[in-house]
Amino acid sequence: MGEGPGRQRGPRGPPSSGTGHGVGKAAGTGTRELSTGGQGARRDEGRSRAGVVRMVKRSCPSCGPEPGGEEKKGRGNPISVQLFPPELVEHIISFLPVRDVVALGQTCHYFREVCDTEGVWRRICRRLSPRLREQGSGVRPWKRAAILNYTKGLYFQAFGGRRRCLSKSVAPLLAHGYRRFLPTKDHVFILDYVGTLFFFKNALVSSTLGQIQWKRACRYVVLCRGAKDFASDPRCDTVYRKYLYVLATREQLGVAGATGSRACDCVEVYLQSSGQRVFKMTFHHSMSFKQIVLVGQETQRALLLLTEEGKIYSLVVNETQLDQPRSYTVQLALRKVSHCLPHLRVACMASNQSSTVYITDQGGVYFEVHTPGVYRDLFGTLQAFDPLDQQMPLALSLPAKILFCALGYNHLGLVDEFGRIFMQGNNRYGQLGTGDKMDRGEPTQVHYLQRPIALWCGLNHSLVLSQGLDFSKELLGCGCGAGGRLPGWPKGSASFVKLHVKVPLCACSLCSTRECLYMLSSHDIEHHPAYRDLPASRVVGNPEPSPGAGAPQDPGGTAQACEEYLSQIHSCPTLQDRMEKMKEIVGWMPLMAAQKDFFWEALDMLQTAAGGVGEGPPTPDS
Repeated sequence: MGEGPGRQRGPRGPPSSGTGHGVGKAAGTGTRELSTGGQGARRDEGRSRAGVVRMVKRSCPSCGPEPGGEEKKGRGNPISVQLFPPELVEHIISFLPVRDVVALGQTCHYFREVCDTEGVWRRICRRLSPRLREQGSGVRPWKRAAILNYTKGLYFQAFGGRRRCLSKSVAPLLAHGYRRFLPTKDHVFILDYVGTLFFFKNALVSSTLGQIQWKRACRYVVLCRGAKDFASDPRCDTVYRKYLYVLATREQLGVAGATGSRACDCVEVYLQSSGQRVFKMTFHHSMSFKQIVLVGQETQRALLLLTEEGKIYSLVVNETQLDQPRSYTVQLALRKVSHCLPHLRVACMASNQSSTVYITDQGGVYFEVHTPGVYRDLFGTLQAFDPLDQQMPLALSLPAKILFCALGYNHLGLVDEFGRIFMQGNNRYGQLGTGDKMDRGEPTQVHYLQRPIALWCGLNHSLVLSQGLDFSKELLGCGCGAGGRLPGWPKGSASFVKLHVKVPLCACSLCSTRECLYMLSSHDIEHHPAYRDLPASRVVGNPEPSPGAGAPQDPGGTAQACEEYLSQIHSCPTLQDRMEKMKEIVGWMPLMAAQKDFFWEALDMLQTAAGGVGEGPPTPDS
């Protein structure tokens, strides 16, 4: 039987290109060769990537044939995707963007197995990083390497100027993901996962309109290879970061009469302005270090080195003499925290100009404070401070194991294994986020924040990077808002409030300077959240019921907190001040991110509509 007039077809033109980076065309061609008698394949030829996914998914063995497909005229019999050679399927899928490969793997069991094979991720990794020679380490090395290179990025937002939007720096093809970064006076340094340290330079470039403009992190060079860690002046102001100290591994020639070479750890000092190496110190091959931090003044700069065994060694250098062409010997000594407490195994450390924090592998926290002023700000007293023995470690009393910390000039932030945030120290500007401006001499929990991704403490403000239930990221801040350091809150806040910053989806760490806010984007599939669920008996406001006791009337102290909020609002002199105080209270309350956004937007609308009504003392009607 012939086809009717409505079914006649003329000469067919070229298929459309689609948006699948070559995948739609390749997949459509392969399907057309295996099902030449089907009208549906001809109609799907040349469609976009989404059309290819729908076509292949329809013939997936786990999904079965399309409902009603056999009854449609001219559709033909569905062909199982198992007829495709596995190598061909993997080759086609490898041309998809990483986001689409992940989405395709969530459609059915078959595509989940295909999209999760190392062959697919090896091809994707070769496409993303053609110069990557090795796949790295881990259980899934190629998948980990591909996702690391797909999600890597350095984002920044300047506090001043006309444009206050998030910008992205140049991304070097040689970099294997981003592990950590550090902004200095003029530039930014980034360390990748294979030990390559990159030097991102700020420079004058020509815009699309032909204008010359100053641009951050727009050019890069490789500073050195084989780096393990790096550090600079620990003060928050990048003006003081003149030198960069790099902990690296170098091959050293053997002794006389011996053949071959040995790998020795060393510390190399570079000028941050030009990247020129000005000093180098090499250690014995039997000593292996994994972290370096700095503490003290320029003339008495102490380098703290953490060994693989968890011991702390220190040496002192004079930065004012590093650029002089001479050689001298420095003494490497065991730090007192490892000498007096030899059973402790330090896992990581943090420092500022006058104090150091050590976190052990068991989650304990020990403090070194070197000046009486900072000691008083942190602990509220000078009772136990000994100016003749400043290296004596002080143990902090905490209810659970500490995972990581952030150390500011005179305040401290801690995050425990249950995701709870504890703040301690000076609170003059509200940088502790407790809702008031009272100093805390011991760790105090911030109840409305849990399970942060990153925590950062600066001179007089603090930042928290958190993640919502929908995996979206948001940036919260508290403390002083001068200079635009808390975008959207110029007057600052005594509690953590959501900042007006667009946070990248894979942001993992952050840092703030006087001029700019930086966020590092990188996702490591083997770095899973280590938080545990808090036992019910330890939840605040849910104590274990005692025999014969009735149900608690106000388990979380909600009524008392609301009364305190109302009294704070009532004490504000003007309507505008009451609006601002209400915004802060919304940030304190344990609400979901969407609910907080709703209340903040509503309060902004009411504040704008009120205009000048709030001037003068409040009336009884108001």
